[in-house]
Amino acid sequence: MIKVQEYRGHIRNWAELCGKLGIDAALPREEREPLILKRAYETWGCDMGLYLHGMFAFSLWDEEKERLFCLRDPFGTKPFYYYETEDGRLLTGTKIRGILERPGFVKKLNEEMLQIYLSLTYAGGENTFFTGLKKLMPGHYLIWQDGVLQIERYWKPEFHPDESKTLEEWADEIHGVLQAIMPEVKEETETAESFLSGGVDSSYVLAMSDVRLTDSCGYEDARFDESGLAAETARFLGRENARCLITPEAYFAAVPYVMYEMEQPLGDASAVAFAIACKETAKHTKLCYSGEGADEFFGGYNMYRNAKRYGDNLKTFYVGNTNIMKEEEKRALLKNYDADVLPIELAVDIYKENEGLDPLSRMSDVDIRIWLEGDIYLNVDKMSEAAGLEIRMPLTDRRIFDIASRMPSRYKVNEEQNKVAFRTAASKVLPEEIAFRKKLGFIVPIRIWLADARYHSDVREKFHSEAAKKFFRVDEIDRIFEDYVGGNSDNWRKVWTIYTFLVWYEEYFEKRR
Repeated sequence: MIKVQEYRGHIRNWAELCGKLGIDAALPREEREPLILKRAYETWGCDMGLYLHGMFAFSLWDEEKERLFCLRDPFGTKPFYYYETEDGRLLTGTKIRGILERPGFVKKLNEEMLQIYLSLTYAGGENTFFTGLKKLMPGHYLIWQDGVLQIERYWKPEFHPDESKTLEEWADEIHGVLQAIMPEVKEETETAESFLSGGVDSSYVLAMSDVRLTDSCGYEDARFDESGLAAETARFLGRENARCLITPEAYFAAVPYVMYEMEQPLGDASAVAFAIACKETAKHTKLCYSGEGADEFFGGYNMYRNAKRYGDNLKTFYVGNTNIMKEEEKRALLKNYDADVLPIELAVDIYKENEGLDPLSRMSDVDIRIWLEGDIYLNVDKMSEAAGLEIRMPLTDRRIFDIASRMPSRYKVNEEQNKVAFRTAASKVLPEEIAFRKKLGFIVPIRIWLADARYHSDVREKFHSEAAKKFFRVDEIDRIFEDYVGGNSDNWRKVWTIYTFLVWYEEYFEKRR
């Protein structure tokens, strides 16, 4: 007998799988999806992940073989963690806090991760901030049997450029596949809303959906406020738009909540705004769409335009979308700097595997495997779950990536534009001024707020706390902070990354819960 020990996610192609596996498609989702997992395991064994589309992480117990089988989806949209105890047991789960509370777990800070974090602003790779606690990486499965741990990869991103198609043909393929995916993203009986920014990704998802109400974030400072653009898009498509105004007071007040619910520190400033948006949206829906995935698949970041210039040098420095502190800076800041702990080591094996690919494909490969899992999907999962909101991401799908994996890089990025083919596909249902609008990103006025004495008192306090003295040379982090407040706005990310770690450390190592 197979038992589902833990499962989180949403299986998109459930109707097709019910037919293949002899399952009554009329069963409610809470009964149907665990049954799909059990039958899929019985039918396809360790290869079962190749037959599922959607977002998922789960563990199954095979009573007959006395074997634990755990699997995480190809892109890591749902987290999964494991820990080997000193007495030879394996603790697993989709939440770190659930593992921390179990007998046999020894809570100890993995200080090496702090060194990685100060560059990446997130916990990249398989290790976490807790010593011995590891992530099951995307596209991998885990087997625990007779006290032996085995981890294998069942899927990885691969790129095989096809030069036979035109730009329009690629756009047609993207559009056709998204048309096929959208009916799977929710059932007819479900009602969804959709997060909407001023960008093409969320606008395209909205245009392809039956969503009536959209949700956007806004700020009083017009320089950072995309909500007006979002409202224009909603009006064009005949949808309604709800605007959540985020104030600096609400933003800073939410930081401890975010770091606690995130379970590991995250220095992505948009995470706090996203957490507030999730809470607000959850007041009127329990299901929402979001547009993550297209940037990494189809060349959406401006830095991808530098790919040719970087060339083979990529493998010496590029470890993902963010890299805010150099080694000499960390050596000056940290009391326990280790010269052998380098972020680029996280990407060494990836570069070996993608040797021979063009530079843009290599950058995308690294971002899909490291940045998406460590930052973007972690943020979406943790903040939505904490708010009681389920988020589904139609563009994060193996079938969408399959198109990107075959598309030559010139149809992704050129001298004038990024995401060229994707935008061309979106222009089939959106006006060109929306489909080809310059990417703004999920921006937050934090670099301005953080310099304001009305809001940064807790930052100053944390920078002089006992925790700060334990890990940092306080005079050095003070210097960075004062330099920032004095006008060097480039330092805001460094200040924020140090601050979020200290807030997280207080939540997990100093507070009694």
